[in-house]
Amino acid sequence: MSIPTPHIAAHDAADIAKLVLMPGDPLRAKTIADTYLDNVKQFNTVRNMFGYTGTYKGRPISVMGSGMGMPSIGIYSYELFKFYGVEAIVRIGSCGAYDPKLKLYDVLLAVSAYSESSYARTQSGDYDDAYTYPSTVLNQQIEAGAKALGIPLTKGVIHSSDVFYREHFDDYKTIHREHNAIAVEMEAFALFHNARVTGKQAACLLTVSDSLVTHEATTAEERQNAFTKMMEIALSLT
Repeated sequence: MSIPTPHIAAHDAADIAKLVLMPGDPLRAKTIADTYLDNVKQFNTVRNMFGYTGTYKGRPISVMGSGMGMPSIGIYSYELFKFYGVEAIVRIGSCGAYDPKLKLYDVLLAVSAYSESSYARTQSGDYDDAYTYPSTVLNQQIEAGAKALGIPLTKGVIHSSDVFYREHFDDYKTIHREHNAIAVEMEAFALFHNARVTGKQAACLLTVSDSLVTHEATTAEERQNAFTKMMEIALSLT
């Protein structure tokens, strides 16, 4: 496949930085670009999945939405890794807490992603495991960045679910107990898998947006605009 790809409009790999921050919401990508980056150029509007490249403290960085769910981030991350020469993608997203110790706005770093998904099996015939893993080096850099910024970071297994609305709400208790998953989201499993099969790096930073335990929740506007600690940690990678 040549570029532009079916889902990304950039005509030159140089239009996209080697490091891409990837929130689910394309409007959050726009907020990050408007708030943190200088010399911003938009490289994608296809399907309104906005992508931007700029500089942060003089170093190039891109930010692009992934959409919701593993099929969506699977498409965008694969095209970025495979056809645009992107070396690292950091998902910066929201999650629901499974652990009662987690509070709204806590920042999590995924050490692995558990999933019932067939994504890895379908994508590359990987039947070996229900877990995928981030880049150790990238995670170490993120931990160092959080420490330098004085931002507390909780590390743990996350659950990447294919289903948002489950008929059996209490399923999370079994997953929390059997897989030590502290929170749930919908994308990291596929991102980590794509990084592995393309020989690239990936990580996942999450902010707790709601709790399945206490039923507390943030608003859509807060999820778009208020997750600043997670963004600052990710930007420290530049």
